[in-house]
This record gives sequence, C-alpha cells and structure tokens, in this order.
Amino acid sequence: MPKVLLTGGSGFIAAHVLEILLQKGYEVVTTVRSEAKASQITAKHPGAKLSVVVVPDLAAPGAFDEVAKTPGLDYVQHTASPFHFRWTDARTELLDPAINGTNSVLKAIATYAPGVKRVVVTSSFAAIISEAELSNPSKTFSEADWNPSTYEDGLRGPPPTSYRVSKKYAEKAAWDFVAEQKPGFDVATICPPLVFGPLAHHLDSLADINTSNSRFVDLIQGKWKSEIPPGGVFLWVDVRDVALAHVNAMERPEAGGQRFFTTAGYYSNREIARAVREAFPDLADKLPTEDVPGGDYPPEGTYKYDNSRATKVLGIDWIPIASSAVDTVKSLRQIPA
Repeated sequence: MPKVLLTGGSGFIAAHVLEILLQKGYEVVTTVRSEAKASQITAKHPGAKLSVVVVPDLAAPGAFDEVAKTPGLDYVQHTASPFHFRWTDARTELLDPAINGTNSVLKAIATYAPGVKRVVVTSSFAAIISEAELSNPSKTFSEADWNPSTYEDGLRGPPPTSYRVSKKYAEKAAWDFVAEQKPGFDVATICPPLVFGPLAHHLDSLADINTSNSRFVDLIQGKWKSEIPPGGVFLWVDVRDVALAHVNAMERPEAGGQRFFTTAGYYSNREIARAVREAFPDLADKLPTEDVPGGDYPPEGTYKYDNSRATKVLGIDWIPIASSAVDTVKSLRQIPA
C-alpha cells in the first residue's frame, strides 16, 4: 500500500484521518509537536504500520525537511494548524504557524519527496466566510467564495477574525505554491465549518477539549441550564465525515486541484440540547428543558450554502446533527472532568 505523511497527527481531525488510513492498510508517517503526543499515538496503535516524528515548531524554517526525506512517500495530508483563541500575539502564535507551516510542508515535499502525487490541506469555512454576509439570508456560500479580510485585519483581531485570516492565507499559500512552483503534485483543500463529533485523540481532561466541541462540555456540565447560548455560524459537520473527505480527496483522481466545502448543513444549539436530552435522561439535572430560552436560528433566517461538490465528488453521506451530538457526548463522558 502507498505511504502517507500526515502532519499534526494528534489533532481532533487528524486522529480520525489516521484511523481511516490505518484501517485501509496505508503505511503512515505522522508528525506531532512533542514526545508525549508521540507516545500516546504509538500506544493507541500497537503493531500498526506507523511511525511518529516530532516537529516542535511548524513555523520554523525547514520544519518538515527531515520528515519529507522519508523514502517512498506517495501522499501528504497536511492538517497541522493552530485552532484556539488563547494566543497573545496573532502574528507569531496564529498567522505565521498556519501560513509558514503550509509553505514549509509544500516546499519540503517538492524538494525531497518527488514521488508525492497529491497533498490534501485542511482549510476551513473560515477561509470562505465573509463576516459582512453572515446575516444575509440571500447569500449562498460555496467554494467560489474567499474571506475578504486582509492580513492586517488578522493582526488587529478580534480573535475570531484573526483565526479566519490565518486559515485564508494558509490555504492561499497552498494554491499559490502550486501555481507558481508547478511541483510534481497537485493539491486539494478541505473547508469544514464547525466540526463536532467523538474524539479519537488523547485528552487528559475535558479542560483540553477542542474549540468546536467545547459547547458539548458546557452543555453536559450544566452551563446551558438556564439559557441556551446562540449557535454561532450555524453550519457544522461531523469529524468522521471530514476525515473521510480527506481520504477520499486523496484517493479520487477527480478531486485533484479542487476545493471542497464540507458541511452537513445547519445546526442550532437548541437542536443539540434536544438530542442530548432525549438520549441521556440521566443528565436531566444538567440539561436545559424545552422551555429554556435561547439557542434558536435568527428570526431573519440564515445565509445559504452549496455543498454539492463535496457531496458528489467525495461521496459523503452526511451524518445528521442528532447522531453526531449523541456520539459526541458518549465520547466526552469517557474523559475525566
């Protein structure tokens, strides 16, 4: 079977990508930022055709040069990029790691791994979104859209804007690299909105939960008991569908050179609360009842979306929100508080 380089293998999405790749028989080389994370991945997959390499700083020059020299690489899944709002300096902790990390991977592959046929890059709806259009019910977002925010907007914040800018410019870096350098590989990008779903990566406690799933922790810890918070961007996808999209985008020839808006559709926090309440009666004292206010769609409606390319080309049969919510909570209840 072919050999795949997976960056950021301890991440929420990447851990699911890793599971699919190993289940399908691929040999995988994955990178993480610490020896502790390397040990956790190795322990979870005993006997697998898997090696783990520590790359501590994504933004460092030549960060991926050594791992790119791994003999026989056929594909690359580049998922490593920061997604949190706990930084103090947007340039050094968010923008540079995302943008320089992408450039570093692509340059290393072009230089040292001539056998690579395709690089799949984890981007985001953040690279598509226009904040000014989020309240426009006549707007339809698709792969044709690019976030209009500038690098300078990212430096100034606020944190959600800075994150969105980091994803835009990291994805742009991939497309620009292919256009300008004309390497021996092509690129496909995966652009999910909020990603929910069960965990496949190691967590020491629920305090370390990824940003998208933090709403489920708040829900089961009673923080929605008296009021359900607003939903945010109202588009979502299950992590297992995102992982499958990554692998299918790697395997399917027609996916090369394409951008994929991978969303299952709309969600509201009220729908999430309802699904969890019905599935977990033992959590009733923590969960909001049906008459608790909040968590609905905006009265003016939401923008529209077009996910037809991902549905057709990648063959995704999207997991529904109720199933994802229940599976997420089942997973979280296995983690120490």
